[in-house]
Amino acid sequence: MPLVDHLEELRQRILKSLIAVLLSSGFCLLFVRKLVQALEMPAGKIQFLQVAPGEFLFTSIKVAGYGGLTLSLPFILFQFLKFILPGLTKKEKLLIAPSVAGSAILFFLGIFFAWKALIPAALGFLVSYGADVVEPLWSIEKYLDFVLLLMLSTGLAFQLPILQLILGFLEIISWKKMLSAWRLVVMASAVAGAVLTPSTDPITMLLLSTSITFLFFVGIGLVALTTNLKGQIRPSFDP
Repeated sequence: MPLVDHLEELRQRILKSLIAVLLSSGFCLLFVRKLVQALEMPAGKIQFLQVAPGEFLFTSIKVAGYGGLTLSLPFILFQFLKFILPGLTKKEKLLIAPSVAGSAILFFLGIFFAWKALIPAALGFLVSYGADVVEPLWSIEKYLDFVLLLMLSTGLAFQLPILQLILGFLEIISWKKMLSAWRLVVMASAVAGAVLTPSTDPITMLLLSTSITFLFFVGIGLVALTTNLKGQIRPSFDP
């Protein structure tokens, strides 16, 4: 296709993705109270306050936007695949489709892990610290900002095995070199845990950094497995 046609196709797919996000966000807005109640569950009996006029309204729109983006993610990835697959080689096609699917799965797993493990651990520490001195009454906007940011950052951190798999499949770096750099990765995961965690409590940072380190070793295993499979397949194509 000519360059102009490629640009037009890209514009159409971006437009379709934006429409999908808007429609999904509108759908989430219809059930935003249920979503907010679900996000409040890890806080237990904490009382939330609306400290400014319209705070809950704007917070509801923000929650619906995050929910719409999450729901429309599979459709966005599908549009991305439809745009790039015709221009890829067979080797690249073999890699990109499973990688995109795996990326979506890991993103949702990261969100679930944050909601099920990281957020309760962080809130448990933050509530217990100073509970005998101050009464925990939280702004609903600040709380949801904390929860949504932690879920998003955890979903992004869970993309590490996919990045390793791509680098290994393209033979940019081997699994042995990845394994030899495990000390640096442990240090980097500690830094990432501190940066990606919206709170400053050590419990959340430790859980997130440990998860990143675990995912790194999972990625090494996947790279080693695909390397061995490629080594077994290649001889069958030799003359």
